[in-house]
Amino acid sequence: MRRDIMALKTWKPFLTVVSLQFGYAGLSIIAKFALDRGMSPHVLASYRHIVATIFIAPFAFFLDRKIRPKMTLPIFFKILLLGLLEPTIDQNLYYTGMKYTSATFTAAMTNVLPAFAFLMAWIFRLEKVNIRKIHSQAKILGTVVTVGGAMLMTVVKGPLIPLPWAHPSDNHQDSSNLGVKPDLTKGALLIATGCICWAGFVNLQAITLKSYPVELSLTAFICLMGSIESTIVALFIERGNPAAWSIQLDSKLLAAVYGGVICSGVGYYVQGVIMKTRGPVFVTAFNPLSMVIVAILGSIILAEVMYLGRILGAIVIVLGLYSVLWGKSKDEPANSFSDMDKELPLSNLQVVTFSLKANADMDTKDANVVTSRPTINDSV
Repeated sequence: MRRDIMALKTWKPFLTVVSLQFGYAGLSIIAKFALDRGMSPHVLASYRHIVATIFIAPFAFFLDRKIRPKMTLPIFFKILLLGLLEPTIDQNLYYTGMKYTSATFTAAMTNVLPAFAFLMAWIFRLEKVNIRKIHSQAKILGTVVTVGGAMLMTVVKGPLIPLPWAHPSDNHQDSSNLGVKPDLTKGALLIATGCICWAGFVNLQAITLKSYPVELSLTAFICLMGSIESTIVALFIERGNPAAWSIQLDSKLLAAVYGGVICSGVGYYVQGVIMKTRGPVFVTAFNPLSMVIVAILGSIILAEVMYLGRILGAIVIVLGLYSVLWGKSKDEPANSFSDMDKELPLSNLQVVTFSLKANADMDTKDANVVTSRPTINDSV
């Protein structure tokens, strides 16, 4: 029984992050499907975080009402910036870039996120780098390789990789009908810029959790600020086009609800919990899994075709990514994530077990001392 509990405790964060990647992959397919059918990427970002706020706010209000710290002006400005970086800027650039490319290309490009996060942390001296150390050299080299892989995906197309279930003639059919011409260069630049904002969001979220350590309430405030700011952006860009806001029971509504509930509401919260206990490196280490899932589902559902240059570029990105992650892992001391035991409910049983064992050992030692101590009669 104890072994099963310990196994569940060990695999719990892994299973959680893997499930999160499946959720992100599902959104890539659904969002691309909705964008190909005319949904505005700016309206999608707005609707997504309105839904996320409606979903997560009641949980934060009732569950955190006794532990929520006081809102201060510095924390408010951090939340304001968090809502601007990822829900507003990144999501608008991400969906716009997806409209010019494909779901598979977009998922592969987002693997540059850990490299950008490391580079940003290095610039602001949040990351320790010693050029003489092999793990620091691996992080720098991995960053360069990751960016090079992204450029390879953009510039080199290569021969078509035939897949039995894909139909090249149908690729981007809906986008072409809507007058949206695929543009890999423009799409890659938009997605890469969005990843820079996403990297800033990840670092700022980790910093904010130190002064405002309530993941649920922080998620609700981020979604609220994101919904306000992204709605302002969408109203400005789509001014004079009220039809862009129309929504029915179709893929557009599904993309907004799915993205709001799974990827923003649940996603921001789970990301904050794991980031607080395992660090942002652990969260970003599973990004390639989403790329593989999107590549398979995209070729089946969206009839996206695969080119050799994009596959080679994705492989180079993954190699650079894990070079960065390996170097980062060597920076962490062995007990750097010991605080995770305080977050997981299963850890309480482990603490009690160790306490009982320690007490039992202490009692045994005391008993041995008493037994071996000579009595008065023996000494006489």
